[in-house]
Amino acid sequence: MNLRLFSCSVFLSFLGLNCLAINSATAQEFKPKEAGDFLIRARGLSVIPNEDVDLSVGDNSIPGSADLSTAYVPEIDFSYFITNNIALELIAAVTTHRVEAKGTPLGDVNLGKVGLVPPTLTLQYHFLTRKRFSPYAGVGLNYTFFFTEEDGDANDIDYDNSFGFSLQAGLDYAVAGRWSVNVDVKKIFLNTDAEIRAAGIDIEADVDVDPWIIGLGIGYRF
Repeated sequence: MNLRLFSCSVFLSFLGLNCLAINSATAQEFKPKEAGDFLIRARGLSVIPNEDVDLSVGDNSIPGSADLSTAYVPEIDFSYFITNNIALELIAAVTTHRVEAKGTPLGDVNLGKVGLVPPTLTLQYHFLTRKRFSPYAGVGLNYTFFFTEEDGDANDIDYDNSFGFSLQAGLDYAVAGRWSVNVDVKKIFLNTDAEIRAAGIDIEADVDVDPWIIGLGIGYRF
């Protein structure tokens, strides 16, 4: 999904929900967040890696940097309100990124595509839960599964699955009844070790992916 299509989809979702709010405002007020609520959201995400890498052959460091492409993907997340203000959120998404090593002794090397499955469990605190605008903040634990979709110019690439942690801030706007519009920003601190075999050379990479994740979408509370 390109950025223009992503933006248009979000705008149309927001416009549709605002029309719903206008049509139903006189008949139905919004429902405040409460303990026991179960919230499901559908969001469009922009996943923006903030990558850094250390490369080595054996015990010797070699020059080079990494470039991971931005990904635009759909996402579903689930939240349960333990109290009126405290909730647990679990997100589910799959992202794919093109990877390139730059400035190495082998020159710029196309490392193909890598897929990430990054389930993240976040403990959130929601503010102003009885207002239409309800911001929240959270801290979470992440475990990311890596899988190689394409090896590119390399003979073989292996990425290690890894734990990380996340910080989150977001805002829910209650439209009508149990419906809401959501904007969300996460920072995931994520590291992986990769083994790359290219041109007969075994290269080890210590990679900080550290993506920013920006999401826009809609939610419904049961």
